[in-house]
Amino acid sequence: MSAVLRDDEVPLLHRPMTVADLDTVMAIEVQAYSHPWSRGNFVDSLAAGYESELRLDAQGVLLAYRVAMPGFEETHLLNLTVTPALQRQGHGLALLRRLMASARARHDNRLWLEVRESNRAARRLYHGAGFAEVGRRRGYYPAAAGRREDAIVMSCVLAVPPPPPVDADALV
Repeated sequence: MSAVLRDDEVPLLHRPMTVADLDTVMAIEVQAYSHPWSRGNFVDSLAAGYESELRLDAQGVLLAYRVAMPGFEETHLLNLTVTPALQRQGHGLALLRRLMASARARHDNRLWLEVRESNRAARRLYHGAGFAEVGRRRGYYPAAAGRREDAIVMSCVLAVPPPPPVDADALV
């Protein structure tokens, strides 16, 4: 028997994050990370128009959230967080799949992200969703005692774009 929730089994809600959600988002962010995003990081991302999404239960309790920055034919996942007590139940994967679908709908070719080298659970999640490790950013993340931790750069090819149509008259 699987403990992973499927969207068709439990009524779940998805909607964009707003500034009004940030108290709840920040409460989860500080539980989930030793070096969390600041409220200003979220405010700046929302002000810039980055794509965000909340995953809520039927009562409106926040389960997980994500922020992504669309670019030219690609999207960069900036933050994907699941309430710590609810991790490994499929919420992160569901948000990731929804982001992938959104990026494909924009005709993006690739999805990018960075993840802490030490975050093995997240790396497994991303590998399972089709991401490959393509690089490393040395000292990218702050770590304990003033140290720095490397980020693993991961990428997922979303679709091979079809070739542009050829105008036969232009070839003459």
